[in-house]
Amino acid sequence: MDKIRLLQMRKKQIMDVGKDIRKDINALIDDDSFVELSAFSFSKNDFYGDEAEGEGVVTGFATVCDYPFYIVAQNSAVLSGGVSKANCEKIAKCIDQAEKTSTPVIYFLSSLGVQIGEGVNVLEGLASLILKASQLKGTVPQYLIVDGEVYGQIAVLAGLCDFTFFIDKKSALAANSPLVISAKSGKNVDKFQIGGAEGLNKTNLVSFTVKNLAEVKDKIVKINELLSSAVIDSNELNKSIAALDKNADYKSLLSVFDKDSYLEVGATCAPEVKCLIGRIGGISTAVVIFDGGQGVSLNSLNVRKIKDFAEFACCYGLPYVTFVNTLGIEANIETNNSLTLKEIGEYVSILDCIDSAKISVVYGKAIGLGYTVFAAKSMGYDYTYAFANAKIALFDDVQGAEIEFADNKNVDKQKLAERYADECSDPVNAAKGGYIDNIIQPSFIKQYLVASLQMLVK
Repeated sequence: MDKIRLLQMRKKQIMDVGKDIRKDINALIDDDSFVELSAFSFSKNDFYGDEAEGEGVVTGFATVCDYPFYIVAQNSAVLSGGVSKANCEKIAKCIDQAEKTSTPVIYFLSSLGVQIGEGVNVLEGLASLILKASQLKGTVPQYLIVDGEVYGQIAVLAGLCDFTFFIDKKSALAANSPLVISAKSGKNVDKFQIGGAEGLNKTNLVSFTVKNLAEVKDKIVKINELLSSAVIDSNELNKSIAALDKNADYKSLLSVFDKDSYLEVGATCAPEVKCLIGRIGGISTAVVIFDGGQGVSLNSLNVRKIKDFAEFACCYGLPYVTFVNTLGIEANIETNNSLTLKEIGEYVSILDCIDSAKISVVYGKAIGLGYTVFAAKSMGYDYTYAFANAKIALFDDVQGAEIEFADNKNVDKQKLAERYADECSDPVNAAKGGYIDNIIQPSFIKQYLVASLQMLVK
């Protein structure tokens, strides 16, 4: 047999069956930069009697705006993207190379589940793959694109990757088939209601919802620049933010970032807490902003979101800045009987592990546990600042007055509330104890942050 002709036939077969997934890969990477690995691996599915060209997955390395990445792309045209042991082994091999070369990984996932007929073999393959991805976590960034429907155990990868992208009207992710979930739940709901970005708004699995792969590319490049070049020259070192003197809110606080430098991560989950990465005075920084008007009450979901983000900052050595406006733990039965305290405990452990700068800015309220965890000097913050009109107290105004003077029947509770607000909640009281480094005019916060970051960033 003519070996060259055989090679050409095999190559054509691989290209034909993988034309759609290769089109998606090419939409993300630089032209002609993809080098495929293990392209000619074929296995046989005994249950269906079909060959799995390339093991149903395309792997290799490429550049995206000149940054190197390893690429893992499930090919849904091969046995519906069915996961097999060989499929998992090929992906794990690519992850090994990424670890050896300290190169980020981009996954394109599209799979309706495991290949029937493999039995326990595929479960062993999945275990090996999930462990490999877990070991890579925190070493180099892992980006996951839900490139269609992703069902079954392979969905666990979404919980291990640093950033997960959902494409509008295309992406759906679930641990089981949506048909099974719908039937078991006794509800007639479609795949997007179950596994789309909005359907998963309590999972913190959706880092970004995007319109297309061009938007994915833009965000990956921006994140990679932030993580690869921790410090760059900036011409925004002495910028003041006049709007903050009038109204300190989330929108105006975004001005602490250098122009066009920031991204919000996980916007659909616990939106009262904003997690962002961007540059402040040219320094790549992880920032948490409590966006709550009168103050955010803590619960298991928003604390978990903050904890995951703090872990990301810890893994990649980013300075960590928190803009505090929180009332402490939400006072209701549901929150009391939840994982909130457990999540707070784990958050404190992660916070203690952050070696880079830790800065707290009380721009609204820091009440009770909200102060203890997110602003207290004894929690390990390098610098703590408070806006001149901030409130720092053991209790919120009225509640604090009523509790402290509950036994005094002759006291005017309204006057007590006013006295509590004026005298006890002023940040000057915390500053007198050495717990606040400076009380500042809000418009100058960026200058304070830049100066602090320049002193602390290693």
